[in-house]
Amino acid sequence: MNLPFVKMQAQGNDFVILDGLVDDLPALTQDFIQNICDRHFGIGCDQLLVLQHSKEADVLMLIYNADGSQAANCGNGLRCVADLLMQKLKQDSVSIALADRVVRAKKTVHGIGVQMGQAVIEAVHENYTDVDMGNLHRVYFDGAAACPERNVEIILNYNDQDVSIKIIERGVGETLACGSGACATAVAVWQKTGSAAALKIHMPGGEVMVCQREDNIFLAGGVSRVCKGEFYAL
Repeated sequence: MNLPFVKMQAQGNDFVILDGLVDDLPALTQDFIQNICDRHFGIGCDQLLVLQHSKEADVLMLIYNADGSQAANCGNGLRCVADLLMQKLKQDSVSIALADRVVRAKKTVHGIGVQMGQAVIEAVHENYTDVDMGNLHRVYFDGAAACPERNVEIILNYNDQDVSIKIIERGVGETLACGSGACATAVAVWQKTGSAAALKIHMPGGEVMVCQREDNIFLAGGVSRVCKGEFYAL
């Protein structure tokens, strides 16, 4: 079957988006996901995003890592899908359902912004902090170690306005950016410094802004469309 897709990126974090609202989709098997995400034999992306109908939001977004495993949250993917939806629906804001939460996204002076929901600090250790953003993150301030059950952010340097990080995503590997990872990093820095000032998070693929708004972590940054076409699914 010829399967329509859109490819988008946010700070180099790239996504293939399939619209299950208008297209019949094949079974989302591990093989299918790995094939479409493969950079040599498929389209190539960090994550596959699948849109489905939702009773509580404009759309339900399912997130699959390049290895076929499923993720619960993806800040950059949310912002890319929000940009598509706002244009399609001719709205200035949209709601997107995830596995455990509904978030709202809108246009801001910093690009597409999204309310990521609450962050939970699970543990604070001498050299790292564990943060739950719907998906699990470990933010290292000093050194790093393999952590296959979590996304890993390694802080290279930071102050009260700027933080630079390196990212290793569960099920993907080293990536140019991670939206929920940027949020987790900000939460870890706020916990360590005792400040809650807005932070600019610098990643290998670009930068985003992260701030706290009431009970939500707000993430904003640029997104762009790369291409659209048809994937020849077997």
